[in-house]
Amino acid sequence: MTLPNLKAITASALLLLPLALQAAPAKFVVDEEHFSMSFEIMHVGYAPVMGLFRDVEGQFEYDEKTGELSSGKLMFKAASVFTNHEKRDDHVRNKDFLNAGAHPDITFVVTGFEKTGDNTGTVTGDLTLLGQTRPVDIDVTLNKAAEYPFGHEEYTLGISAETVIKRSDWGMTYGVDNGMVGDEVTLRFGFEAIKEGGWF
Repeated sequence: MTLPNLKAITASALLLLPLALQAAPAKFVVDEEHFSMSFEIMHVGYAPVMGLFRDVEGQFEYDEKTGELSSGKLMFKAASVFTNHEKRDDHVRNKDFLNAGAHPDITFVVTGFEKTGDNTGTVTGDLTLLGQTRPVDIDVTLNKAAEYPFGHEEYTLGISAETVIKRSDWGMTYGVDNGMVGDEVTLRFGFEAIKEGGWF
């Protein structure tokens, strides 16, 4: 191989390198300071009780160029549940509901993703609750993707998501048969995720 040909091949490889890097998924880590996960469930048919989990962590791998979500995991501490009523929170933590002593972690692991629009999609994953794992689909909206305007100033995604599950599917049946507590639970997520340096 002549030297000019070698230089041409090397130059072509260098030109293609940025494209190869862009095709790889980036790792995003959930910003715990800007994460909200709320739940809503009917109480005796009168009004919904609303609550949230205060302790959460998560990360995912996402390729903005292709729109591919290749992996991801969220983990909530069951004992961090908060409904603005101490006695009720203690009840929700016990064996009638979350059984936080025996099952301290609630996890959601991504298994798939399908785009439904320019900035929307459906995330499929496995939700593990009370030691049981069931598939769940979550509707997701990407609100914004840009460098943060202050503070950490890192590249950040802003995301909203929502789904509805039946808690009885995971064996949480307290109050269902007598209508005291609703079976359907609406889950809503709002969070920012910071891109880590480098590419996978």
